[in-house]
Amino acid sequence: MDRAQLAEFLRIRRERLHPDDVGLPAGLRRRTPGLRREEVASLATMSTDYYTRLEQGRGPRPSRPVLTGLARALRLSDDERAHLFRLAGEQPAPPPGPPADVRTGVLRMLARLDVPGLVLDAKYDVLAWNPLAAALIADFSALPPRQRNLLRLRFLSGSRQRERFGESQTVEFARESAADLRAATGRYPEDPSIAALVRELVEGSEEFARIWALHEVATQQSMCQTILHPTVGQIDVICEVLVIPDRDQRVVLYTADPGSPSDQAIRLLEVVGTQSLTSPPVVGSDRKRRA
Repeated sequence: MDRAQLAEFLRIRRERLHPDDVGLPAGLRRRTPGLRREEVASLATMSTDYYTRLEQGRGPRPSRPVLTGLARALRLSDDERAHLFRLAGEQPAPPPGPPADVRTGVLRMLARLDVPGLVLDAKYDVLAWNPLAAALIADFSALPPRQRNLLRLRFLSGSRQRERFGESQTVEFARESAADLRAATGRYPEDPSIAALVRELVEGSEEFARIWALHEVATQQSMCQTILHPTVGQIDVICEVLVIPDRDQRVVLYTADPGSPSDQAIRLLEVVGTQSLTSPPVVGSDRKRRA
């Protein structure tokens, strides 16, 4: 435990917060910047004396629950939270869940792309998409937020997968995505939304339950797919997956060979848009090499 560095870190992070950042009234004019020590102590559910001793470098080694309370009270980022734990001589606690916010720069990039693109989190929630992705895959804006998830579309949408893509492609995607989800449960063991998704898939899909029982674990790096669009027909897409490590997110870009029928179909989607989408197309995996 580095008491001096821990004390300085707590003081600086306390002074950078304003009362309205944590939902407290500003009250009378403050003589010093930031929150008062008693305010941080109250937010962290500890005594003011204990917090004061920590900030003065005189306190005992804080426990993990105390550190968790301090991280919450001081509105620390994931990196700051990990740093706090290390200063106290503890290994960082696992993050509570995959971040759901997408960087402004990523959103701007999606808006300027001339290919379909979307952003997925670790549990395959679709966090952001551009108009071409909506036209290609599904009008996500028309779906309830919890339904904007590729695993729910894959496992809970009936038998259309095999009818449209064949046994091998759909089974491959199913096993890879299930293994990827199990890896996410290891990274976020305390996240209730991931646990709820697993329960829903196990209870709602016999196929997923069988695959889940295999306990396969792997992080999916490739997401090449074949999509049968209800308006423009079959589209063979080549997926580029860009990883955002600090957010545990993936930007998935759908492209096709220039001048190919699939490329022409994507260009047609710019005109068609989502106007003729009556139901989300089903997504399947395709790892075949394309010329």
